[in-house]
Amino acid sequence: MIPVTFGISLGSFGAGMVPVPTLVDCAVEAEALGYEYVWCRDHVLWHSPVLDPFTMLGAIAARTSRVKLGPGVLLVPLRSPARVAKAVATLDHLSAGRAVFGVGVGGEFPKEFEACGVPREGRGRRTDEALEAMRALWTTSPAAFKGEFFSFEDAVMEPRPLQDPHPPMWIGGRSDAALARAARFGAAWLAYFVTADGFARRLAQVNARRAPGMAPADGGLVLYVALAPTREAGRRTAREYLANEYHQSFDDLVERYCALGSPESCAETIGRYIDAGARHFTVIPACPPERYMEDVRAIAADVIPRVMSR
Repeated sequence: MIPVTFGISLGSFGAGMVPVPTLVDCAVEAEALGYEYVWCRDHVLWHSPVLDPFTMLGAIAARTSRVKLGPGVLLVPLRSPARVAKAVATLDHLSAGRAVFGVGVGGEFPKEFEACGVPREGRGRRTDEALEAMRALWTTSPAAFKGEFFSFEDAVMEPRPLQDPHPPMWIGGRSDAALARAARFGAAWLAYFVTADGFARRLAQVNARRAPGMAPADGGLVLYVALAPTREAGRRTAREYLANEYHQSFDDLVERYCALGSPESCAETIGRYIDAGARHFTVIPACPPERYMEDVRAIAADVIPRVMSR
């Protein structure tokens, strides 16, 4: 049996505002159901309400004991690397060493870059430089760094993360630059809206670019799951959910990128990604908010066992 893990993603995208106690309760129940990861999604500005991921993760850390916790993914170029390094290290201590650092660059919503005073242009270079600066702060004392966007010297950040040398970075994105970033920094590459064939091809590209001596990067996937009696019903649900989330049509995309329909059908879709090299799945139920936990339970009870018995 190929070892595979599952996690959930919390957030309010496309589903309206969910009360904070409900979100924390979701994470607690997900841990009890056997999920391995709880991610909190990130945007500073968006089409719908989004809570700060580190604040949410701190609340969840206090109520859980086993699941790994991380922002999934954090839009790094919108923030100072020193502040992000401090937040990740703090989460690692609050969770007793369970922090995971999901990294993204964003850019699909220009208004949040404008509001944060950060140009969209160069956001990839800014992210790469920020990750270098964070590694210096986590692993060296005193630390020094000089780059195009960030510079410091004689910097001492304490406490350092509990995990040595630091919490694992999971690098999101599908572009060539994102794949190069995953090869350079990532313990895992975290894919999003990609076919199984595209996943296999890109993961191979990531690992072909790894420096000599680096272990291969794990493959992770964020996957929308629309459970329904039929595939067509799941398709309709996913189209509506994603159109609300992204303010664009997904009519021609849900069939390519989502798991749809019965538990058997969803397990078959996940199986294709496993065959393509995916080992970590972050599921997002594409459903109304009042049905979110119902579907999280159903995925744990009816989909994951079918995947594991392949």
